[in-house]
This record gives sequence, structure tokens and C-alpha cells, in this order.
Amino acid sequence: MQKIVNGLLRWLIRPVAIVLPRDKAIAVERWRRGREEYARFSQCDYVFASYGKAGRTWVRVMISRYYQLAYQLPEAMVIDFDNFYRLNRAIPRLFFTHDNYLREYAGHPEDNRIYYDKKTVLLVRRPQDVVVSQYFQWKFRMRPEKKVINRYPPHGADVSMYDFAMDPHQGLPGIIAHMNRWAREMPRMKHCLVVRYEDLRARTAEEMARILRFLGTEPDADLLKDAVEFASIANLREKERSNYFAGSGSRVQARDVNNPDSYKVRRAKVGGYRDYFNDEQIAAIDALVERELLPDFGYTAASAPAAASN
Repeated sequence: MQKIVNGLLRWLIRPVAIVLPRDKAIAVERWRRGREEYARFSQCDYVFASYGKAGRTWVRVMISRYYQLAYQLPEAMVIDFDNFYRLNRAIPRLFFTHDNYLREYAGHPEDNRIYYDKKTVLLVRRPQDVVVSQYFQWKFRMRPEKKVINRYPPHGADVSMYDFAMDPHQGLPGIIAHMNRWAREMPRMKHCLVVRYEDLRARTAEEMARILRFLGTEPDADLLKDAVEFASIANLREKERSNYFAGSGSRVQARDVNNPDSYKVRRAKVGGYRDYFNDEQIAAIDALVERELLPDFGYTAASAPAAASN
């Protein structure tokens, strides 16, 4: 029923948005998306929250593979809220969000109060690497309408990677603001597991075991090994190239199989941002992160060890 209502809202809102002033049309579309997210948020068992390009799809594929093997489910599915739950009620309903419409719709855009009682996995990644991946997402994968409603540079704009990185909305300042809000709100979160992308890359099986235990599943070593190997960077790139996940929409599909920068799984390199800027730009970028980012997640010189859970 909810899918029918969502479809009707999309059908009704699109023609109305055409005649509205730009700002109002954007607000209506963000409200619609927030409403859809909030419905899932309210019904899910666990939330996975992250800024875009923090490793969410990679984690999602590993979880999907593990549950497929554990419960003999069809392959090539990617877990999406309750699709696995409907096949086997032992699998929790997982809601994945980039947290950019949800709080607005709930009326609390400045804090995390809607998460305080929610079992949440927070995925974080070094902001310098996030912003480079965001640039390629914007340039090669993002739909034009999403660029508009999230205040990215316009579709087809000639923007350098450095200018994108320093953009006050979707560049480093926006990423840092997102991470700082989560850091400030962490003491109020009753059930939150923090997972760093860098730790996932260094100790994939161990970090995935932490996630599965948080989800109420004691990991089987053989199934976990298979899930990690299945979601290796090389294998996922090949799956994208062959359109293996076609039944799950465009989430894990290359926009152009001949352009490696259009793949969802691109380089996955820790610290890879340094390959795209000159020394002066790297110094300015690192100084901004060092100056503005709170130390809680371990990405600044003043950082305390990243929290595991609370």
C-alpha cells in the first residue's frame, strides 16, 4: 500500500513542481523524499546512516551476500529495507540513508533526536576521500534533478575538482558539518555502532563480524569469508561491467562501462585524494579538515580513538 501511495505522490507532485517557483519546487520534492524515507525509518529494525561515498554500497553487498548464503535466498539481490525480510522473517529490515531529507521531514534538521532510540550503524570515511568520490559521483553518475534538489553544481557545469571540494554546500564544509553533527550527538545515541571505511578496508572480515553481531547475527566464519571475497573491489567491478545486479536498479551499475570513473565501485583507495590535487591544494584541504572537523572519528591530529559503539 505504501508503494502505491508513494507512486501517486510522485505522479501528482511532478506536474505541480513545474509551475512552482524553483525554491518551492525543490522544497516540495525534498518533502516527498523525506516522507518516503521516514516511513521506512519508522518501520525498520536497524538504520545504516552515512554521508554519500562512505562505503555504504560495499557494506550493503556484503550483508546481502551473507544473508543469501545463510538463508538460501536468490543471488543478485541487494538488500533494500524489507525485501529480504519478506523472504525470511529472521532477516532484519535494514534502512540505508544518507540522512539528507529525513531530519528535515521530521522537523529536526539541526540534531539527531529521531535517531536517539534507533539501532544505528554509522559509516564514516576520511572527508578528503569522500569529497573526491563525490566529485566523480556528481560528474558521471548523478541524475540532473538530484543535483538541483541537493544544491550540487549544475548539470554539465565546468567545475574543477578543487573548486568542488571547497564548495560550501556539497564540498568539504558540508561533509564536515554532517560528521560534526553526528559526533556531537553521539552521547545521546542509545544504540550506535561506528564503522570507519579505513578499518573496513584494513580488516574487512573483522569489521563485518562486528556489524553482523550488532544486527543480532553471530557470524559464521565460512559464510563471512565468502561474503568478503564476493564483495572484493575487483569482483564488484566485474559485476558492474556485466550488469549482474540489474534487478536491484541502478545502485551497482556503471553509467558507462568504458569509463572507469562512472562505476559505482571506482578505486576504493584510502588516502587516494592526494592523487588528484597539487601540493598547495592538498595543504589547503588538509588544513580545512584539521581546523574544522571534530576529532571523534580519528581523522585529525588531535583525534581520540574512534568509538566502536555505545
